[in-house]
Amino acid sequence: MSAPQPDQSGSQRSQQQADHELVMGEVSDVLLNLEHSLDRTRKALRVVSKSGSEPNVELALAQAVKDLDRLRKRLMQDTYFAGDALRLM
Repeated sequence: MSAPQPDQSGSQRSQQQADHELVMGEVSDVLLNLEHSLDRTRKALRVVSKSGSEPNVELALAQAVKDLDRLRKRLMQDTYFAGDALRLM
């Protein structure tokens, strides 16, 4: 086990705290990418819906919006709000 690491305020962080921060930073990055994907998919859906010429594309994009939103919510709940409970697949 390595020694505690000082943070910006000069206090000591445990390796577990440092690892947790690293992991949550990765989750944050994934959530940010999901948000960008969701925004882009919604924009594409608006454009396709206005044209009215590609109903299959419109349906696929509408489903993609639902799926991305569901995935984003699940990732947030499973990481930020799960507490110490282990989630079984």
